[in-house]
Amino acid sequence: MLAQDLLGFFEENDVKFVRLAFLDLFGRLKNVAVQPDLFAQAFETGIPFDATAIDGFDGAQEGDLLLRPDPNTLCILPWRPQASRVCRLLCDVLTPDGKPYPGDPRGILKHATARAEAAGLTVRIGSECEFYLFEADEQGRITTRPHDRAGYLDVSPLDRGEDVRREISLTLASMNIQPESSHHERGPGQNEIDFHRADPLTSADHQAAFHNAVRTIASRYGLRASFMPKPLADTFGNAFHINLSLYRERVNLFRMENGQLPADARHALAGVLRRLPEITLFTNPLPNSYDRLTDDESPNRVCWSHGRGRNALRVPLPQNRFARMQLASPDPACNAYLVYALVIHAALAGIENREELPPSVGRDWQSAPVLPESLTEAIALARGSAFIRQSLPAQVVNAFVSGGEELLRLDRLDKQSLFQKQFERF
Repeated sequence: MLAQDLLGFFEENDVKFVRLAFLDLFGRLKNVAVQPDLFAQAFETGIPFDATAIDGFDGAQEGDLLLRPDPNTLCILPWRPQASRVCRLLCDVLTPDGKPYPGDPRGILKHATARAEAAGLTVRIGSECEFYLFEADEQGRITTRPHDRAGYLDVSPLDRGEDVRREISLTLASMNIQPESSHHERGPGQNEIDFHRADPLTSADHQAAFHNAVRTIASRYGLRASFMPKPLADTFGNAFHINLSLYRERVNLFRMENGQLPADARHALAGVLRRLPEITLFTNPLPNSYDRLTDDESPNRVCWSHGRGRNALRVPLPQNRFARMQLASPDPACNAYLVYALVIHAALAGIENREELPPSVGRDWQSAPVLPESLTEAIALARGSAFIRQSLPAQVVNAFVSGGEELLRLDRLDKQSLFQKQFERF
């Protein structure tokens, strides 16, 4: 779609406001609202914003960056009024001279996907994201009182979240985002919604829209949603499972042959497994992330298996036409654009170097190495990683390292206060 097509769409659908949205480096959704008559400028030259006020973008030269909307992400926000409608487009972030901004998470993922395509590979990513629904207090702030006391796959009346999940799913469908399934998870008030596979950029775009929709729909029910990795100390944390498939000439590399994984699939798995500790700062970016990663149920072992367990990586069985690898260690506080990019780079490195995959552990994961058990460990591994330096711009790595160190400083000063602030934000 060109600018003129979009302007015609706005007029036909009574669109009065256009939200130009993007994610900051740490995965939080931001936007600028413009009138439709300014949209041609946004499409052609970009809309400026003050980058010094955006976490992770504050090193931008001259302090200003530009937002240029991606027309493929156009959707009407269904929770806004149907008269004088509001549209949303996700944007690429540009420098003042119109070049891609190196710290833009969307641009970083585009680069990783292009690298895979140059190697003759097509990447498809699906996701499974967990979140909690909590009651609000008299001022509308989030509490730690779960919406229900149901458990895994329970139904109404124990499961009081089914109407919320239903409305979330229908809302997303109206935004051209098709959830695959939804259900109550193991924790009280905990829910999960899973998504069909798509190209990496579309999948990450859908995650950004999903987080926004969940929070918005939950608030309509007088609830508050939390994607905090471990919002309740005495029960299960929130996971963000990433399902990745690789294709060469339309052949799924993870399709087993005579009960064995093909060589390239094994190399890809080896590449991800070898580098997983180094990317943990990005898959698990908060001090609270390690409350989840160190509990008795977490998939924190650096090993792989076909079955479920505490292994961080698995190739699920039985296989179907969507044969894949599944990464279970990330949590939903991560920036999906950056994590997808790092996983793609790691898989490609494994294939290019023909790295050897260790044997599957089955259920014998106890002797396997563990992922970093604290944000301090994760920062040290990322800082010393040649792979991270090769895969991400230096300003992104530096921002995550310095941001993580600041979180640790605040955690030491007042752990409860930091938790509360992040609980309300995530």
